[in-house]
Amino acid sequence: MKNYTWHKQLISPDLEIINCPDHDPIKDFRRDPTGVYVLIRCEIDKPLIEVAICDKKHTIIKAFRGQKAQDLYCTIFEYEKKHQLKWFSRKDHAAYLGKELKKCEFAISGKESYVQE
Repeated sequence: MKNYTWHKQLISPDLEIINCPDHDPIKDFRRDPTGVYVLIRCEIDKPLIEVAICDKKHTIIKAFRGQKAQDLYCTIFEYEKKHQLKWFSRKDHAAYLGKELKKCEFAISGKESYVQE
C-alpha cells in the first residue's frame, strides 16, 4: 500500500482504499424519489447561468440565476432548507447539480457552448 503523508492526519490501520467503477449516466440513472429535477442553461452573452427546479408534473416551480456555480448551489440548498422543501433527497443528484453548474460556469467564462447531461 502507498505510504500517505497528509498534514496532521493519522492513517487508520483499517484504512481501505476503494476503487470506483465507471459510472454510466444513462444506465446508472435513478430518478429522485421526490420527482424533482433540474434544467440548466447558460446565457453566454450575458454571462448568466439559470437553474430551473421542475416538479414531477414537469412544471418549473422556481428559477435561480447567477454567474458562479457555488453561488447558485449554495442559494438553492439554502432556499430548500429555509422553506423546508425536499428537492434533493439523493446525494448523487446534489453532486450532479454541482458538476453541471461548474461545466456551465466554464462555458460562460470561455464563451463555449454547454449541453446538460
